[in-house]
Amino acid sequence: MAVILRKLEARMGINRPVSPSASILSRCKSILVGRPLSSEEMQHERIPKWKALAVLSSDALSSVAYATEEVLIPLSLFAAGAVAWSLPIALAIAFLLVVVTISYQQTIDAYPNGGGAYTVAKENLGVNAGLVAGASLLIDYVLTVAVSVAAGVENMASALPFLAEHRLVIGVVVVAVIMVLNLRGIRESASIFAFPTYFFVFSFLLLIVVGAWRFLSGQVTPVAPLLHETFPSIPVFLLLRAFSSGCSALTGIEAISNGVPVFRDPSPRNAKITMLWMSGILGVFFLGITALAHLYGIVPKEGETAVSLLAEAVFGRNGFYYLVQASTALILVLAANTSYADFPRLSSLLSRDGFLPRQLSSLGDRLVFSNGIIGLSVAAIALLVTFKGDTHLLIPLYAVGVFLSFTLSQSGMVVHHWRTKHKGWRKSLFFNLLGALTTLVVLTVIAGTKFLSGAWMVVVLIPVLVVIFRRIKGHYILTARQLNAAASRDHRPIAAVKHTAIIPVSGIHPGVLEAARYALSISNDARACYVELNAEQSRRLQELWQKTLPDIKLVVLQSPFRSVIQPVIDYVDAVERETDDDVVTVIIPEFVTERWYHKFLHNQTAILLYAALRAKREIVVTSVRYHLGDID
Repeated sequence: MAVILRKLEARMGINRPVSPSASILSRCKSILVGRPLSSEEMQHERIPKWKALAVLSSDALSSVAYATEEVLIPLSLFAAGAVAWSLPIALAIAFLLVVVTISYQQTIDAYPNGGGAYTVAKENLGVNAGLVAGASLLIDYVLTVAVSVAAGVENMASALPFLAEHRLVIGVVVVAVIMVLNLRGIRESASIFAFPTYFFVFSFLLLIVVGAWRFLSGQVTPVAPLLHETFPSIPVFLLLRAFSSGCSALTGIEAISNGVPVFRDPSPRNAKITMLWMSGILGVFFLGITALAHLYGIVPKEGETAVSLLAEAVFGRNGFYYLVQASTALILVLAANTSYADFPRLSSLLSRDGFLPRQLSSLGDRLVFSNGIIGLSVAAIALLVTFKGDTHLLIPLYAVGVFLSFTLSQSGMVVHHWRTKHKGWRKSLFFNLLGALTTLVVLTVIAGTKFLSGAWMVVVLIPVLVVIFRRIKGHYILTARQLNAAASRDHRPIAAVKHTAIIPVSGIHPGVLEAARYALSISNDARACYVELNAEQSRRLQELWQKTLPDIKLVVLQSPFRSVIQPVIDYVDAVERETDDDVVTVIIPEFVTERWYHKFLHNQTAILLYAALRAKREIVVTSVRYHLGDID
């Protein structure tokens, strides 16, 4: 195994000193993730606009693959003629896209260091508003991974039906692969994900152009006219439901404003240009697909997506059809990468402010927030398993958090413009106010129409997360106060402590001899304790102990229920009560095997004992290790 790993490391250019203590896990990590990057290389990890479009826009662009279908499903279930409303609804969503894009351009100018809705809401509307926005975005990012991967696998199954029964397993594997790629660093992952994004753009552009050309050239007779003089009468609630479902097309457009720091300098300008590119492509594709679906009479059906049906109607079941299906599956799967760019960064901001565990604020070996990446992957896999990888079950949960963060972000920008009154602030305030009001209306519609379909889970989860954030912050504040108070009141001179040393033993071996030598060097009261499970073995050990270590008292502990850990704990407690010493030190002798797999052949009593004793007050627990030689 070690030889194989060394060969792989050599082929991948990973130069590292090979030591016997190097674990299999750490060496596998170096192969999967790559060599560690120094802090000085951070600047080189920033990416140009064309790569940023692939990384940060894949979520928004991928929504083209299912947003039209989400509009058509409720309309077609009501009546066949109701699908005539799909194009007006698409135009309304496109208008909303323009408003939100302009609004986020203002956010990039005002907050070039990123942070998105969390930073904007916290600084302008207060900490609670910021936490609500942060919770909404975290939920949105997790859902983005789950929905994107599930939708991508569904598209694979549309073209290859035999994959349908394995959707969940495929989805979990895909999340794991994306996680590993992101752990390798933003620049490397951007290079990998650029091709699928532009492949998708090319294939969908081809689909729209060929579909429109066939219609305009008279090769295809439209099922319905593009423009209707009258529209069928349908319930307002149904229109609102179709609109709210189609608003999934807007998910992910905030990612660029959240991830401004990943751009090369000048990062704000590059971010704004990339956002315009993304919005233009998204708007054209969404309107184009919806218009073609209307002309070709596409109605979603069980087991096949609207994009698959449209591609078949335009190209037939040929190579171009599979080209569209392959690009759709790729972009849907890789749309999850947008969350991998933003979730860890947002988690690090919350962590630095004390609202999430501090581990999330640390950069990993490859200058990415590795803990956030792993946490996002675990949460997304849990969602996929819970909802069995079904896109239509996940999407109702999706848009509430998105539009709540939109609304808070735009409202925060309104307050920002009003406070600063910078040059051109009135124009900026108008667009952000329009964005806030528009997204608030959409949020209300989505919450009302999808509440019973699953949106209630998000509505409940957001305040729960805010409470958790507050409790974590409270813990850190309390811990800091207690540490500061202890440091300020304890000004006694530092002096050596008097303590008793206890060595739990299972026999006499070199590890026990090393532990005994250490015990005698730090304490005048060193003792050993042995748990008797066999009277004859106990007798032989006592005889050998008197010959080998006569200076250390051996105490034999009885264990009628054959427990090894509890008698030792009871003995340590008894010694602590009996002695007047300041500290009781428990010295645990351990031997370390030469081969990592050999440790599974031995009891892990030392680990269990250490875990049981380390939380006790006035007890110091340490271990003395003895490394075994190669016994192969």
